[in-house]
Amino acid sequence: MWRSCLRLRDRGRRLLNCPPADRAASSARLGLVPQCLARAYAPPTERKRFYQNVSITQGEGGFEINLDHRKLKTPQAKLFTVPTEALAIAVATEWDSQHDTIKFYTMHLTTLCNTSLDNPTQRSKDQVIRAAVKFLDTDTICYRVEEPETLVELQKNEWDPIIEWAEKRYGVEIESSTSIMGPSIPARTREVLVSHLASYNMWALQGIEFVVAQLKSLVLTLGLIDLRLTVEQAVLLSRLEEEYQIQKWGNIEWAHDYELQELRARTAAGTLFVHLCSENTTVKHKHLQE
Repeated sequence: MWRSCLRLRDRGRRLLNCPPADRAASSARLGLVPQCLARAYAPPTERKRFYQNVSITQGEGGFEINLDHRKLKTPQAKLFTVPTEALAIAVATEWDSQHDTIKFYTMHLTTLCNTSLDNPTQRSKDQVIRAAVKFLDTDTICYRVEEPETLVELQKNEWDPIIEWAEKRYGVEIESSTSIMGPSIPARTREVLVSHLASYNMWALQGIEFVVAQLKSLVLTLGLIDLRLTVEQAVLLSRLEEEYQIQKWGNIEWAHDYELQELRARTAAGTLFVHLCSENTTVKHKHLQE
């Protein structure tokens, strides 16, 4: 029951982030939009595209994004500067891919860069690491069901190999549990993983925490960042119980497909962000135009 409550909570949050067309059509069809909730379904921030060309230049603090002759700024009006050329090109491509309307809610790399530059919650590197490691207490693949037997077996077959890989890769112990209290994570396991994450720079850590939050799993995120898993595999494993229920009871017309594609997009962007933050290769083509 408690797992169902958590899923309903997460679905509610995801619905609030849906594109307005999807939300309106589905909500109207199902009669789920009373007047008191209308404000909660306001469309995400969009803006008419105001630039023709996107380019990057190298400045003193890193690589900058130019929209025509304007330099891109963060929400706090700081100069938008990223540490690597590869990341700058990826962000520039994100801006160049916008059409008549800039849909900010699709620009995950830009959002992650803004978070890294502005650090709106003023967190230290240690705080970001601790926040990521804390997910071990509620890690998706460490929580197991007791029934039905087919789902118990599915979780064992799909999740156990990833836990075994992580234990061997990092020399730690990671328990699973069917208790609502969650698994018991040894102190040494936390210490080892904290030490491992400390080897990443602050930008990469923002990306790691972002992916962990999408998958609700530090273990799956480590497997993804370490190239043990693909994005598709990690997302599927994070949704194993939900996919089992879909196979059994059927798919909701639009919700499940949208959730899956959105989760893949966010997870892929976060993973790419982590790798590009430590990428040092030089790319010659710096000017993008339609």
